[in-house]
Amino acid sequence: MTTLINPSTGAELDHSPASASLEDTDAAIARAHDAFPAWRDVAPGERARLLRAFAAVVDAHLEELAQLEVLNAGHTIGNARWEAGNVRDCLNYYSAAPERLFGRQIPVPGGTDVTFHEPLGVVGIIVPWNFPMPIAAWGFAPALAAGNTVVLKPAELTPLTAMRIGELALEAGLPEGVLTIVPGKGSVVGERFVTHPLVRKVCFTGSTTVGKQIMAGCADQVKRVTLELGGKSSNIVFTDTDVAAAAASAPYAVFDNAGQDCCARSRILVQRSAYDEFVGRLETSVKALRVIDPSDDRSEMGPLVSAGQRESVQAHLDGASIAFTGSAPDGPGWWLPPTVVESRDTSESIWREEVFGPVVAVMAFDDEDEAVALANDTDYGLSGSIFTSDVGRALRVARRVESGNLSVNSHSAVRYWTPFGGFKQSGLGRELGPDAPNAFTEEKNVFIAH
Repeated sequence: MTTLINPSTGAELDHSPASASLEDTDAAIARAHDAFPAWRDVAPGERARLLRAFAAVVDAHLEELAQLEVLNAGHTIGNARWEAGNVRDCLNYYSAAPERLFGRQIPVPGGTDVTFHEPLGVVGIIVPWNFPMPIAAWGFAPALAAGNTVVLKPAELTPLTAMRIGELALEAGLPEGVLTIVPGKGSVVGERFVTHPLVRKVCFTGSTTVGKQIMAGCADQVKRVTLELGGKSSNIVFTDTDVAAAAASAPYAVFDNAGQDCCARSRILVQRSAYDEFVGRLETSVKALRVIDPSDDRSEMGPLVSAGQRESVQAHLDGASIAFTGSAPDGPGWWLPPTVVESRDTSESIWREEVFGPVVAVMAFDDEDEAVALANDTDYGLSGSIFTSDVGRALRVARRVESGNLSVNSHSAVRYWTPFGGFKQSGLGRELGPDAPNAFTEEKNVFIAH
């Protein structure tokens, strides 16, 4: 059993779920496997209705789920309400999929050729602690819509909302075994998802190091895998943009969720002629950021998730050239102020490594080619932003930056109706968007001779 801590206060929470053993995990997988044939054969319209019912029950418990996330993960209440709403919205969006899992009729001589999308079976989903609700839904909503059953392992630090959502699924009418929450250690539950032959796909969101281990483990059974891993994304600011607007928006692109976001634009590249103005305006914006009790509606940044995470982030700051910081509450809890570092060398660890905390590094560049080269000088390629008033430049740079998700003149969040995933070591495969259910199916080709 992992003792759960309120990140805002450092106090123990009343409820800590028991960790599943290997035997518990095997039993959960067996139940999911037994439930699969009946769930696969549910009529498309009925499966759609059940997913809409699930969404409605989540909506009815939106505030409960949000408050639970504030308590367990330290998210601001505004973010937590959005996250619970995202679960509802994903379910509603993918409730349209069962009736639209279209195959194709392909012209062939001597007969008729048709294709089908067949569900895989049991899908194992491993969820991180930084966004416990949305990332869970990004996996289970399209997987269930495609006719699979799901076993889901929440992070050890933040299991409470996933467990409650599992209860709400049953309340909505989903059959037993269709969505099973299995709290426990990654080395036990997550590893068993990888090695168990009845689990036919693993979806993992987390560190690149662990993702590589999961990918290697899945290879043994040629098991499907989707990986959403680390990031070290760039926010590229050209002189021809509205520098004041770019500086005002930059803190929210990196300090949201206390920087515990793989999409965080944690490297800011500023064209040299605008550098001083941008950094000056950025300081004003960072110092104005409201880092207060996350249960307060005005809060814009909460604490880090754990003492260990705070220590990890603090270690990255040792020896860094700190330009300025914002504020953070004194007293208990895992608080750290938003921090801006000026980098002079691309070999600096603060520039290269994913800090996963409220830290951003700023560096100057001279021209478009240098900006692209600096942005691409990383093992990662998940997200990023480009600020410019030149449409041609925006398109050129967006096509050249090696990243799966880019925003021009904004820091757009992940949308459930558009694809999401990374280049290079930021991941494998795509989540979300209209094609996500297909990633939980095998395409079958059938030829019927005339």
